[in-house]
Amino acid sequence: MASNPFPIKTVVVLVQENRSFDHMLGWMKTLNPEINGVTGSESNPLSTADPETNRVFFGNGSLYVEPDPGHSIQEIFEQIFGVQWSQDLADKKKEAKMEGFAQNAERKMNGMSSTVMNGFKPESVPVYRELVAEFGVCDRWFAAVPASTQPNRLFVHSATSHGATSNNRRLLMEGYPQKTIFESLDEAGGKLPNYVVIEQRYFDLKILPGNDDHPSHDVFEGQKFVKEVYEALRSSPQWNEMLFIITYDEHGGFFDHVPTPVTGVPSPDGIVGPEPYNFQFDRLGVRVPTIMISPWIEKGTGN
Repeated sequence: MASNPFPIKTVVVLVQENRSFDHMLGWMKTLNPEINGVTGSESNPLSTADPETNRVFFGNGSLYVEPDPGHSIQEIFEQIFGVQWSQDLADKKKEAKMEGFAQNAERKMNGMSSTVMNGFKPESVPVYRELVAEFGVCDRWFAAVPASTQPNRLFVHSATSHGATSNNRRLLMEGYPQKTIFESLDEAGGKLPNYVVIEQRYFDLKILPGNDDHPSHDVFEGQKFVKEVYEALRSSPQWNEMLFIITYDEHGGFFDHVPTPVTGVPSPDGIVGPEPYNFQFDRLGVRVPTIMISPWIEKGTGN
C-alpha cells in the first residue's frame, strides 16, 4: 500500500509573545551543536559610537523579566543597525550588525542591557528543551516586520499588516481590510488542511496569570501552557495527521546574533507605512523561536 505523500491534515498554530531565538532557545546549542544558537562569545557594546566602550557578553542567567524591553519600530532599528533612527539613515543601505541591543536597552533603563543580553538555560525552559530534542527547531525564522506585536500578528493571518508598523487599538477594533487565511479556507470549501489558532491569556486575571510569555509574564506559565496544549494534541486521535507550530510574534527587544535579512525582501502589497518612518516592508524583523512538532518530524531536526 502506497504511503500518503501529504499526511498532514491539521495545522495547529500557537504564537507566543516577545522573545528572541537566542533568548529562549539559543543555549539549546549545548544540547544540539547543529542549532545556530549561542556559545557565550556573543556580545554588544554599550555604545556603538565609542570603540573603547565596555561590551556586554551574552549569558545564560535569564529568569523573570521586568520591565519590558523596547521593541518599537525605531528601537528595533537601533538594535539591528546600531544607530538611532533618523530619516537620513533610514534611506541609506546599512548592514545588520545586531550590535545595538545593549545600547538601546541602557537608554531605556540603567542595567537593562543585562536583561536583553541573557538567555534561558535549557533546564529553565524544560518543555522547550524536550520538544527541541524530540522534534524540529527552526533557526532561520524571522519576524515578518521589524516592529511590535500587532503588525506581526496581522502577518500571521493575512501575510500583510496593510501598512501597520505599530500597535493601533482603534484600527484593530474596527478591523483591517485585507483578506485572511480564514476567508481562504472558507472559500476552499474544506479542501485545504484544517487550520487552528490557539489563543493564550494576554493579561493577568484575578485567579490566573498571563501565559503568553510577554514580559512581565513569567515564562514558567508559558511553559505550563505549551505542555497542556501539546499533551492534548498528542492524545488526540488526529495526532498522526497533525503539525503543531509554536512560534513568536516578534523578539521583544531581546538580543539575537543572527543578522536579520535587509535585502531581497519583497513587499506583500506595495503599501508603505505611515509617517514618519514610511516603512516599505522590504526587510524582516529579528529572529524568533519556532518549533515544529509532528510525528512526521524526525527527532532532533534543525533547519
